[in-house]
Amino acid sequence: MSLRRLAASTRSHVPPFAVMDILARVEALRAAGRDVVSLCAGEPSGGAPDLVSAKAAQIHGSGLALSYTPALGTAELRTAIAGHYRRWYGLDVDPAQVAVTTGSSGAFMLGFLAAFEAGDRVALARPGYPAYRNILAALGCEVVEVDAGPDSRYQPTPAMLDAAASERGPLAGVVLASPANPTGTMVDREELTALADWCAAHDVRLVSDEIYHGITYPGSVADEHSPRGVCAWEIDRESIVISSFSKYWGMTGWRLGWMLLPEELVGAVDALAGNVALCPPAPSQLAAVEAFSVEAYAQADAWVSGYAKTRQTLLEALPALGWGPAAPADGAFYLYAELGDRLERFGDSREYCRALLEAEGVALVPGTDFDAVHGWRAVRLSFAAGQEAVEKAIERILRFQGS
Repeated sequence: MSLRRLAASTRSHVPPFAVMDILARVEALRAAGRDVVSLCAGEPSGGAPDLVSAKAAQIHGSGLALSYTPALGTAELRTAIAGHYRRWYGLDVDPAQVAVTTGSSGAFMLGFLAAFEAGDRVALARPGYPAYRNILAALGCEVVEVDAGPDSRYQPTPAMLDAAASERGPLAGVVLASPANPTGTMVDREELTALADWCAAHDVRLVSDEIYHGITYPGSVADEHSPRGVCAWEIDRESIVISSFSKYWGMTGWRLGWMLLPEELVGAVDALAGNVALCPPAPSQLAAVEAFSVEAYAQADAWVSGYAKTRQTLLEALPALGWGPAAPADGAFYLYAELGDRLERFGDSREYCRALLEAEGVALVPGTDFDAVHGWRAVRLSFAAGQEAVEKAIERILRFQGS
């Protein structure tokens, strides 16, 4: 009798996220006694707002049975999220069209499953967050990467989508991130309207990643009428809007995100969510309601003010660093920059990051995580670690490059 050779599925053959390997090396160096400044993870250092943490402590100390919730989240939290859209964007959102998810990652998985068939073509900007393409690829979708460089501020345009559809065939979806990871760039209202209109004209589903809304800076494309960012539902209610408690509220480990869903997708996502995870984490949901308190908003806004100062420090250091073109970082807490002449010595960004970490104990992410074509010449810095960490990192990088 012959034996079958068992192996991992081909759909699981997605590239690993290099930042995880870097973080493992950071942990090893710290365990060996090294002082390491990590500017890798897109993770606010402050943790959850005080009222959220206090509510969580009360919940866990009360003996309350933390049982399953509805698959799309508790009515209280869905209503609170709907109120958030009224407060920030002036939008009336039916709580029934809010789906609470296990982080924004869960939202992408459920949203893509509900909106797209296997074989559908879905476009996204390059450079971009690698999980978009990896989740889509694992689900059997055809990922169409749009090369969006400095000329378009690293964001896709209708002309780019026309070219992509002409070359690859009709699109079923477009994933947009504003502010984006890794560049921090944003689209303004006019640009978002043009993209939404293009999608509507071509029967394409727009998926708008808005997890960094609220983390925007003076002088960016965030205008006085939309200082937190423009929500896609201000323009097109057929779009899927994805957001999270992880970034603005600093609640990364709480694993709680959400979607705004067109009516025709609510039932599908409800059924999928119940089968995939039963429900989002119950204690996180119960505590997260406090994120929409006046005090929690104020605390998160204070963190954003701190990010703004650290961002300015980093931008002012760019001439001394001698790197190449850098994204303007309208929002989020990243700087994406090409290494310019520094590549002559190190060859590519992976080797630059490896050498910098070993020599000076500064951890950056090579651009190859975000752009398989041009990322070899770029790096991403997360300045969510704070002013002190960034100042120390700049000092060490300058010393490293001068050695």
